[in-house]
Amino acid sequence: MSRSSAMKEFRRDLAAALDDGFLRATLDAFALAYRKNRAEVFSRLDEPALVAAVAEAKDAALDRLEDLLDSFRAQAQRRGVSVHRAATASEANALILGIAREHQCRTVIKSKSMTAEEIGLSAALEDAGLEVTETDLGEWITQLRHEAPSHMVLPAIHLSRLQVAETFALETSLPQRPDIASLVRVARRALRPRFTAADLGITGANFALAENAAIGLCTNEGNARLVTTLPRVHVALVGLEKLVPSVNEALDIIRILPRNATAQAATSYVTWLTGRPSPTQERHIVFLDNGRSALNSDPACRQVLRCVRCGACANVCPVYRLVGGHRMGHIYIGAIGLILTYFYHGHEKASHLVQNCIGCEACRQVCAAGIDLPAVIREIRARLLREEGSPPAGALLAAVMSNRRLFHTLLRFARWGQRPLTGNTPYIRHLPHIFLKGQDFRALPAVAAVPFRRRWPALPKKTAGRVRVAIFAGCAQDFIYPEQLEAALAILNARDCQVEFPPDQNCCGLPLHMMGERNAAISLARDNIRAFEDSRCEHILTLCPSCASHIRNSYPLLLAHESSSRTRLFTSRIRDFSSFAADILGLASALPERSANKVCYHASCHLCRGLAVTRQPRELLSRAAVYIPTEEEDSCCGFGGSYALKFPEISRQLLEGKLARYERSGADTLAVDCPGCIIQFRGGEEQRGNRIRVRHIAEILAESMGV
Repeated sequence: MSRSSAMKEFRRDLAAALDDGFLRATLDAFALAYRKNRAEVFSRLDEPALVAAVAEAKDAALDRLEDLLDSFRAQAQRRGVSVHRAATASEANALILGIAREHQCRTVIKSKSMTAEEIGLSAALEDAGLEVTETDLGEWITQLRHEAPSHMVLPAIHLSRLQVAETFALETSLPQRPDIASLVRVARRALRPRFTAADLGITGANFALAENAAIGLCTNEGNARLVTTLPRVHVALVGLEKLVPSVNEALDIIRILPRNATAQAATSYVTWLTGRPSPTQERHIVFLDNGRSALNSDPACRQVLRCVRCGACANVCPVYRLVGGHRMGHIYIGAIGLILTYFYHGHEKASHLVQNCIGCEACRQVCAAGIDLPAVIREIRARLLREEGSPPAGALLAAVMSNRRLFHTLLRFARWGQRPLTGNTPYIRHLPHIFLKGQDFRALPAVAAVPFRRRWPALPKKTAGRVRVAIFAGCAQDFIYPEQLEAALAILNARDCQVEFPPDQNCCGLPLHMMGERNAAISLARDNIRAFEDSRCEHILTLCPSCASHIRNSYPLLLAHESSSRTRLFTSRIRDFSSFAADILGLASALPERSANKVCYHASCHLCRGLAVTRQPRELLSRAAVYIPTEEEDSCCGFGGSYALKFPEISRQLLEGKLARYERSGADTLAVDCPGCIIQFRGGEEQRGNRIRVRHIAEILAESMGV
């Protein structure tokens, strides 16, 4: 299938998911409950320390994976357990089928295993004539429906009780009541005889301990214990990355896994198996490679092998929340699924999936193993572009933005070209529908008549002051919202700051980096470092947290093979506006008596997660106006740069949900830190009749100060 055909089919799937009211309501309710319960269950733990411990232990194990496997094999053989290694999915299937045939097994029961899903084990066994039954309730339901799991931990979360009752009615040929207790009883009655009749039991494993060849399973149902003990043959299919030296490393994972997966303090069962349970039972451990060794040798992406399969990256993903796991993954779902699809199931399957990450970084913040999931997704996008070639529009944009003079000249010309389209408003009103497909949920902003860089020479500013500041404008505020930079400049002047504006600065490069145009992003990073090299400023201030986060977090990675001192000097001086105003300028204590304006707040993704700035903007707003907290202030607005252009149907849903919450708050003003979010919110409010004003926090503070 061609790339364009695959994307069209993917869009059809997205549209169907967005029209599924039950799915939307279920995932919404789960996301809200998960967020609250997770915070509560982690409240008595040092979460960052625990995440760091898991990451360190997993990295150390990955460094000596072959040694751990050798130790595990030696310990297992002493205990009468056979250990196998499968290089590929087909080899693993053949190994397990061979074990079944050797022991004349005909009936198979399975406990939930994402690794078995990864290799298509059930289908391979059924094709060979074996009868296979999933015994995890959710997995059994999806098996009966011939569907893939839609979540790594909650495989049937996409289904209603009525749908499950209908499925069970077909299976049992009896009508079923759609209440949970009745449905569980039906499943028990149907599955219990299969436990006792099965010849072969198959499980996965959460850990494999090299010190004593034990495997550990964390489950919420008792089925795994029955699967591992009742049949005369047990096979555990284990990814190589599950090897750890000892129980000590596993215990940290046990502490964090249930908390992160389902907000439980502990799973119902933690089962340890070593050796053979009886002289008459055979036990085999099949370690699966399937690309893991190659991934372990990949310095840019190796960290994904830390994953403990908690599924939390899906739990907090705004896109997953709208469309579910069948559209946010192939076998594995969520952010980790976008990545593992590329490595385990091929570039073609990953090509369209990996585009559907909005870049909000919620997955990185919640990851139990400290994986920088957004960074790896960007790396995969860059690789896909190298392998498939850049789309013409992307290649053209990269070429234009890499040439500062050409880029800025074209933006200035846009001022004249847009005149027939704006109707003397700050919005593009008359763009032909062919260029606006799916974008009618918001008005698009016009380019400012005079950009900030052209206004700069005439603006009042201090040539001496107690704090030396250079302004990094960013494209949106330089060319669309220069008044926001002027508001910040007025505040800097009032707080005795010496201010400069290096004219050779360019776009930070984030849009190109998100698109996978890595070389162009590197070129822009070099240009910006060079532009500020002669500055004697103490701080480089940007009013765009997306720019600040990208520079601070991505420039060191993009320029890892170049002079680290130059990069470090530049990135260390970058400051977002809110933390600079609060912590450096001490603005909160300098504000006059607060106004009666009612202000609510949107915490931009790259500010609250990329830069971990949460306290300062709320503190400033509370001193300047009547601040009204609202639900999910830090959830994504749906902009995501070019994401809103590629997936307008998802962007629309995210925006409308946010605006509805803010409008219900009774506030008259929405404060925002990021110009990208302002494009999204102002455009949406313009279409809805401007029920609430959208302003950058710098504008609100400048007005409060009367400057």
